[in-house]
Amino acid sequence: QVQLVESGGGSVQAGGSLRLSCAISGHAFTRYAVGWFRQAPGKEREVVAAISWTGDNTFYTDSVKGRFTISRENYKNTVYLQMNSLKAEDTAVYRCAVRAGARSTDRYYYTGDVEYDHWGQGTQVTVSP
Repeated sequence: QVQLVESGGGSVQAGGSLRLSCAISGHAFTRYAVGWFRQAPGKEREVVAAISWTGDNTFYTDSVKGRFTISRENYKNTVYLQMNSLKAEDTAVYRCAVRAGARSTDRYYYTGDVEYDHWGQGTQVTVSP
């Protein structure tokens, strides 16, 4: 059974930093793309960042470009989201998601939530102005 567990969330002041981690276990697949999504109260879920299984192709939503960095360490089955210069509008529940079964030549990232197979439960990020 595939399990994704996020950690690293918390409450910080605007301008501060957090690093979220997504630990992936129980998977039979060896190659998978990963996305980070967030949802704030009263707002739709949106993609924040995404990364191909190779780690060489990444995507960031406009509002976080230059502030957030997605990375992965495949040998650890862990994906990270480094969040710097946090703003109040970054407050949300952050979830990681996995799209399994990539071919060796598949170096795509994915930005749609329907494209992912497995989801974590989420971790709360709260940024105070």
